[in-house]
Amino acid sequence: MATSTHIRNPIEWSWDQLKLGTQAVGSAAHAIDEALEERDAPPKINRIGAADLGDALAKGFADFGAFRTDVIVLCLLYPIVGLVLSRLAFGHGMLPLIFPLASGFALIGPAIAVGLYEMSREREQGAEVTWAHAFGVIRSPGFGGMLMLGLLLLAIFAVWQVAAFAVYNVAFGPEMPTSLEGFVREVFTTPAGWTMIVVGCGVGFVFAVVVLAISVVSFPLLLDRHIGVMAALTTSVRAVMANPGPMAAWGLIVAAALVVGAIPLMLGYAIVIPVLGHATWHLYRKLIPRPD
Repeated sequence: MATSTHIRNPIEWSWDQLKLGTQAVGSAAHAIDEALEERDAPPKINRIGAADLGDALAKGFADFGAFRTDVIVLCLLYPIVGLVLSRLAFGHGMLPLIFPLASGFALIGPAIAVGLYEMSREREQGAEVTWAHAFGVIRSPGFGGMLMLGLLLLAIFAVWQVAAFAVYNVAFGPEMPTSLEGFVREVFTTPAGWTMIVVGCGVGFVFAVVVLAISVVSFPLLLDRHIGVMAALTTSVRAVMANPGPMAAWGLIVAAALVVGAIPLMLGYAIVIPVLGHATWHLYRKLIPRPD
């Protein structure tokens, strides 16, 4: 039986696109509703020490060794994106934003690393894991919550860029530097430059503390359990408050590792980020006891 092909007019096509868009918005709204819904009770918090940090790092290196080729290929995207952003800042006369862009990886790192958490989670269950398993987070019941937290971290990253640029303006005024050499010389050899360094590092420290508090446990917890996004956030803050010394040390470890990874044109991020990502999963296991 022959069938005729119906060519839709613009009104029909527009109506179909509107229906598809409505379905997409509905799916997104459903994911957000699920993320906001409280499911399991907030978990208890363990007290940890320096030995636990060392063990989490050791297990992070072990996971990296097991997935070395997979995660390096997967994480090469991060230094590439960093280099592209830095080149854009350099090419558009925005030299003062190069350092804030590089350091900003610490602010969005927890969202970037969710695939690494999933790989570590599956490996501890004895599964054969490849880089493709990193995308298993999409099937997680907490994926909507992770999306919301990722958008929150992205917003914090954007505010950090604005704050860093404001610090530069206060120190040097609105005029942009004309060369990298001149900018570096002004930063390190003038009182205004040292003022910018001190104030900028202080402001950046505040951003880093906020992100550490809200994200160090929340992303792994959403991946691991059926829990609402607000409960995950508050649990993360409680874990940091219950372990101020170890969590401060963890923050310094992360900051130092990211600085080392950024030195060789950010290429070190292809190693540093997966190690920290896997280690964060094991740190979560130490902070949050498994359910009975």
